[in-house]
Formats: sequence, C-alpha cells, structure tokens
Amino acid sequence: MFRLSKGSEYAIRGMLYLAMQPPGKICFIDEVAQVQEVPRAYLAKIFQTLSKKGYLRSTRGPGGGFELRKPSTDINMLEIIETMEGEVRLNDCLIARGYCHREQICSIHDVWKEAQTKFLDYLANRTFDKLAFDAIAKKELNSLPLESDNTVINQ
Repeated sequence: MFRLSKGSEYAIRGMLYLAMQPPGKICFIDEVAQVQEVPRAYLAKIFQTLSKKGYLRSTRGPGGGFELRKPSTDINMLEIIETMEGEVRLNDCLIARGYCHREQICSIHDVWKEAQTKFLDYLANRTFDKLAFDAIAKKELNSLPLESDNTVINQ
C-alpha cells in the first residue's frame, strides 16, 4: 500500500495550522501540537526540519515559536511532502529514466508515469492558502448548530 509517513502527515497538519493564522502571528509548538493532535516532541523535530529548509521561521525565548517564513500562497503540499520523504515516486521504475530495463517495452510503465504526473501536479497545486481557506470554511460550516424541527402543531 502506498502511504505517506506520519512525519509528512504531521508536517502538513502543522503547516496548515500556521497557514490559518494571521500573518506575523507566532505560534507555540504546544498550541500547534494540541490543536492538530500531533505528538509535541515529534512536531518540534519536524518544525526544525521545515525551518532549516526555509518554510518556517523559529523564534527562541519566552515569546518564541513558529510562523511561516514565506506566504502560504507560495508553499504547496508537494514541497512539504518531498521535504519530509524525498522525491515521491509511485513505483521503482520511475526513479530515473533508464532505471528499469523494461521501460521501453512495458505498458505498465506508461500507466505509472501518467498516474505519477497527475498525482504530483495535483499536490503541487494544493497551496496552503487554499487549504487554510477550505479548513476555515469547513470549521465554520461544522460549528453551525444543526437545524431542528421546531414546527408547532396546532391542535
């Protein structure tokens, strides 16, 4: 089964939380971990990696924490996944041109190649500003009280 690591999943959830914040707001690691239901120590390591790669800015000290280093419009899911996982490849035959000796004769190779192209393009077009907008909209939608039937039956 193809599956992302927990590190990638947690990185995406952490980045999403930061993208949902007003620009310039510094968030404590405890806050992000709690809201996103991610182990604090693991998220701290992930955020260190994302800081070193230029996605986050970390501030030390009593008021320290994390914020996005660049606009959420300029960060996409594929970048974060590849930061955590390395290059995403759906099958070994796609590691590099010529890696698989059956590449020229295998019709399955073409299927994997097309699927990978579409998958990577989809992730590359999922920027964190769009994800944040959708997350906020879902939160607002789900916080609305359900309509109840308050119809009064006249007797």
